[in-house]
Amino acid sequence: MEPTAAVPTTAGRQPSPEASAAGPCPLPPLSSPTAPRGWSLENNAGGGCGVVDEHPRPVTDFPRSISLCQPTGPEQRPCHSLCAEPDVSNLKTVLRSLVEYSQDVLAHPVSEEHLPDVGLIGEFSDPAELGKLLQLVLGCAISCEKKQEHIQRIMTLEESVQHVVMEAIQELMTKDTPDSLSPETYGNFDSQSRRYYFLSEEAEEGDELQQRCLDLERQLMLLSEEKQSLAQENAALRERVVQPEGEGTPGLTAKKLLLLQSQLEQLQEENFRLESGREDERLRCAELEREVAELQHRNQALTSLAQEAQALKDEMDELRQSSERAGQLEATLTSCRRRLGELRELRRQVRQLEERNAGHAERTRQLEEELRRAGSLRAQLEAQRRQVQELQGQRQEEAMKAEKWLFECRNLEEKYESVTKEKERLLAERDSLREANEELRCAQLQPRGMTQADPSMDATSPAVDNLAAEILPAELRETLLRLQLENKRLCRQEAADRERQEELQRHLEEANRARHGLETQHRLNQQQLSELRAQVEDLQKSLQEQGGKTEDSILLKRKLEEHLQKLHEADLELQRKREYIEELEPPTDSPTARRIEELQHSLQKKDADLRAMEERYRRYVDKAHMVMQTLEPKQRPAAGAPPDLHTLRTKLRERDVRIRHLEMDFEKSRSQREQEEKLLISAWCNMGMALQQRAGEERAPAHAQSFLAQQRLATNARRGPLGRLASLSLRPTDKH
Repeated sequence: MEPTAAVPTTAGRQPSPEASAAGPCPLPPLSSPTAPRGWSLENNAGGGCGVVDEHPRPVTDFPRSISLCQPTGPEQRPCHSLCAEPDVSNLKTVLRSLVEYSQDVLAHPVSEEHLPDVGLIGEFSDPAELGKLLQLVLGCAISCEKKQEHIQRIMTLEESVQHVVMEAIQELMTKDTPDSLSPETYGNFDSQSRRYYFLSEEAEEGDELQQRCLDLERQLMLLSEEKQSLAQENAALRERVVQPEGEGTPGLTAKKLLLLQSQLEQLQEENFRLESGREDERLRCAELEREVAELQHRNQALTSLAQEAQALKDEMDELRQSSERAGQLEATLTSCRRRLGELRELRRQVRQLEERNAGHAERTRQLEEELRRAGSLRAQLEAQRRQVQELQGQRQEEAMKAEKWLFECRNLEEKYESVTKEKERLLAERDSLREANEELRCAQLQPRGMTQADPSMDATSPAVDNLAAEILPAELRETLLRLQLENKRLCRQEAADRERQEELQRHLEEANRARHGLETQHRLNQQQLSELRAQVEDLQKSLQEQGGKTEDSILLKRKLEEHLQKLHEADLELQRKREYIEELEPPTDSPTARRIEELQHSLQKKDADLRAMEERYRRYVDKAHMVMQTLEPKQRPAAGAPPDLHTLRTKLRERDVRIRHLEMDFEKSRSQREQEEKLLISAWCNMGMALQQRAGEERAPAHAQSFLAQQRLATNARRGPLGRLASLSLRPTDKH
């Protein structure tokens, strides 16, 4: 009986040559107890392993059928929420981070065909591009530091999901690095995933039956060999019986013959028993083979049913996505209708603003006429302004003198207070020095009393002093010397500090004097300005009392400024409305796009008309000023008033123009500075990215690395950033 095909039962067996010829197989066969749960693999005729589907589905199929990025349980959300509100910038950031992590940390470059198009994902939610993005996420997940946790989570998914994940990872690794699918690369991944492999009960029973058949075949081979040896021994004994024996007695020969016959009968019975057992085992083996065939048919039927269920599940997912897409389209249609209503309201507001601008233009013409009538009153105002300036100058000089004397008086008072404090301090120091002097005198009188008590010591008073000095302890003498030196040093330091304090006091007085002068000047200017305003108001009242029916020039100027401000506000409001209309603008393929373009063109036309009207108004005002200036010499003799008001108005106008120019220059410089800062930041970021990319390219080896080598490289990259920088600084010299 021929033995059946050997089936590997442990994860350590190598695949057969047929399986090895088909390609590398890093995963064990389905019959192995360590086969992955849900990763459908089957054993071939040679005992190897191979994927059931020789042409695996593309990675773009699994986002429509399963949700790889959704958590199981109550936290599960629909898959379309990834692209419900497309944000292309966020997707670009995610893709750039994945590519940088794969290149720099994992040393695994990503080919162009595996890079997804973020624009298609954000605009159309393209399943193919989403599949590429999820494929990159899976590749980074199984190679990062938390790969054990990610693999365990993958193993807890459904069988179909695990199968699709396995195909996606194999496709990514096969196309990028052909050597990465070796058993060494996925050794760690297999050792972790074999704990969660799944094996059905039918496959276990088939393995047990095949193992039993192999054991029975081995027993049959051993029994056949034993039978052959017994037959040879029986033939040799028969030959010995047939040959006449020259020696020995006939009784001994008869006994040997009987013994051999009994042994032969026993062997024949044993042979018959083994033959019958062999037939029974053969029948049982045939029955087991039939059961194995039935189980295989049943397994195929269940596989087909599982495929049909998967197809139905994919169809349900597609229908669910289509229904969700329909809901999104309905919401978009509702928002478009609402925006159209807002656009109509904005058109109505634009018409109202145009009417208001026409009214403002009419009011501007009226104000120009009033300004022409107000030119006759300017001469009197200018004469009075000249007189006011002279009186104001005199008053300002007197006020400056008074402020100066007040400041000098205040400084003298402060000096008097400081001198008084210094005097009190010196008196206190004098008292303390007196006390110290008295103590020293008492200390000096004590040795003199000793000399008076002993007259023999009077002649040798210096010796007594030396003896007293020697009697003092050495530490006390050192302390006295150190205190004397410290006293001298402190005296010198006090003198230097006093000089520096005097110098700082002089600087402080000068600064206070300058500050006080500036404050006085500012206060006088404010008073002068308030007085000028009061005088102008008095002049306006006097002119009104004289029966003048024309309005004052300041009022006209104020009205003109208010009118210009209103025009500016209207322009700003139009600009805001235009920006809001542009935000609410529907896509270009909508039927209202042409109408919106026409409205925008009309708005631009209105803006140009408003600007032209404003420019024309300014020209008219300038012409009126020129006419008034030409008419002033003629009106001045008749009026008889000094033209101080005219010069004041011209100065005010020049100051306003100068302030406006300075504001414009400041805005330009600020915008230019902001642009320069943005350019510097972008250039710095680009340089950093280029250096980082170059470091990743130089760090990556030329040949394909194994999985363990990649992990070591990633660990070294995380542990030694300083070493990486040092290598980057040394490599340009190596190239030269």
